[in-house]
Amino acid sequence: MIAAVDTPRADPWTYVVTDVELDGPWPGINSMRSFASVAVTADGVEHGRFEAVLEPLAGTSPDPATLDWFATQPGAWEAATRDAEPVVRVMERYVAWLQDLPWPRMFAAFPLALDGIWMDHYLRRFTPYGIRQGHHEEDRLFVGGGLCLRSYAAAVTGESAGLVDVDTLPSSWFGEVEHTHRAIDDTVGYANLLVELFRRAAR
Repeated sequence: MIAAVDTPRADPWTYVVTDVELDGPWPGINSMRSFASVAVTADGVEHGRFEAVLEPLAGTSPDPATLDWFATQPGAWEAATRDAEPVVRVMERYVAWLQDLPWPRMFAAFPLALDGIWMDHYLRRFTPYGIRQGHHEEDRLFVGGGLCLRSYAAAVTGESAGLVDVDTLPSSWFGEVEHTHRAIDDTVGYANLLVELFRRAAR
């Protein structure tokens, strides 16, 4: 559940907060195994959720160090691999879900440099879209290059961006949602964080 807040100024944007779970660090060499998105506005109104488990891409293989880490998180690995669907089907369904959301839309992630790169890679490979598209492209899913929640949290708190992380911010800012490394759980927490940051920035 996203905590609604009162904001002193109108913000018309729909923020698509997203988290990915991967079997390694490199797009094209490793695969994204699951992801989830929560669409939310600055006042905490939620406009929908999307989550999916994807089949690994042909020609890729899991990173051994990443699998070793997942061995310490068996619930997360099960959630990221159970009932996997073909990637094309997932991405087409995701695009249709995005297109039904209120406009303008902006992608958001913690951090953007990880989740955004992976989502852009999958969107561009399997659909006509991307996270950031050229100004000449009229048919777009998002406006702008996306919002990095880690950078935004650093700006709002005044902390170094290198020190801002899930463990260094108050759990209440995440709506007391446990960070489980299951995509939907972490995404809901990040959506709560975004709304809290908007509230604090507007003071």
